[in-house]
Parts: sequence; structure tokens; C-alpha cells
Amino acid sequence: MTQDELKAMVGRAALAYVEPGQIVGVGTGSTVNHFIDALAGIKDRIPGAVSSSEASTARLLEHGIAVFHCNAVGELAVYIDGADEIDGAGCMIKGGGAALTREKIVAAQARRFVCIADASKRVEVLGRFPLPVEVVPMAAQRIVRQFAAQGGQATLRLKDGAPLVTDNGQHILDVRGLQIGDPLAFESAVNQWPGVVTVGVFAHQRASVCLLGTADGVQTLRFTPRAGE
Repeated sequence: MTQDELKAMVGRAALAYVEPGQIVGVGTGSTVNHFIDALAGIKDRIPGAVSSSEASTARLLEHGIAVFHCNAVGELAVYIDGADEIDGAGCMIKGGGAALTREKIVAAQARRFVCIADASKRVEVLGRFPLPVEVVPMAAQRIVRQFAAQGGQATLRLKDGAPLVTDNGQHILDVRGLQIGDPLAFESAVNQWPGVVTVGVFAHQRASVCLLGTADGVQTLRFTPRAGE
């Protein structure tokens, strides 16, 4: 199976986690696009969705699925999104599609995070994929130096030769050369750096379940909750 076929397979499988009558949280990216396309087939069973990006909002609306603002709804039953990497505890790196801040906001609003990914995204230690970090532009070079002090090489993400601007009007650094052995501590620490809007480690908002697309079908990974979760 091609990678795109694996993504389509887990996108369809995620429909099993959509609760009838409940607004669903929807992430961003190529795998999520397959989920949105599949969701269109059961759109009459749900009031609509809360979206994590302008791109996902546009795709949902094209399918006739209502989109609600985060502040207009309460707790969501489930948030369904992809990942750039996911480890054995359900911690992830996200942000390859530049929507990490809104993704983390919607994930925090949901009782359960269902990650949909192809098997290439499963890793033992986070950090092979460049870590996205959304930053306030005036702080970018100082944050580059802070990552350098930790052995990371941070570069400004460009689009058409100019700094990429997120849906929130900020910039993104992509950090290579990291091995993130303690994702929870790492996320907590980098979140405190002045000028960091969101670090693309999802450990506080980690996955409850991962639907992993493999050549043998969908593998379901369930992660043990931490104390207090």
C-alpha cells in the first residue's frame, strides 16, 4: 500500500471514534484531510466540528460540515489529528503543517485525542522529525541560540523565500538534532522561554489512542493514562 492509501485507511477508521450528536475536534494535515473526506459521509450524525486551522475549516465547509469556534462550545468528546512522530507513550511531535498552536488548543478542549498516522510516524525517541516551534518574530534569533545551547540547530521556516506566517501571525522555527527522551519535561521547559508561542511536542496533550496504518491493516495503540489524567 502507498503512504497515501495508509493515510486514507486510518482516516476512515477514525470514524468509529466520532460520537453521534457530538461536535468533533478536527486537526490539520494530509492524513486529517482523508478523515474529513470520510466524515462527510456521516455529517448528518453530528452537529459539526471545531477546526484547528483555516485549511481544515475550508475543507470541512466544502463538505457542508458546520464549523464552530472553540469559544462557542464546551468540552469536546474527541479530537482527531495526525502526527509527525509518535512514541510508545503517545507523546508526539506535531506542527509540520504549521498549525501546532491551534491544534494544541483544540486538543486541550477534548476528553480524548485520537491520533491517526501511517506506520512511518512511530518512533522510539522523539526528535528525528525537525521540531516545529511557533515563535514571536522578535524573539526568533534568541530562541535559535537557546536551542543551539542544547545541541539543536534551529532554522526559520520559509515559504516562497519569505518567513512563513502562521494562522496566528507568527513564525516557525524547525529544530534538528534533538533527542527528546523526556517529552513532558522538555515541553514544560521550552514553553517557559519568552517568545515561544507553542512548542510542537505534545506530551501534556498526548494521544489516548493511535490508529496506525500498516501493510497488515490498522493497528490500534492504546496508551496508559498518567496519574491525574
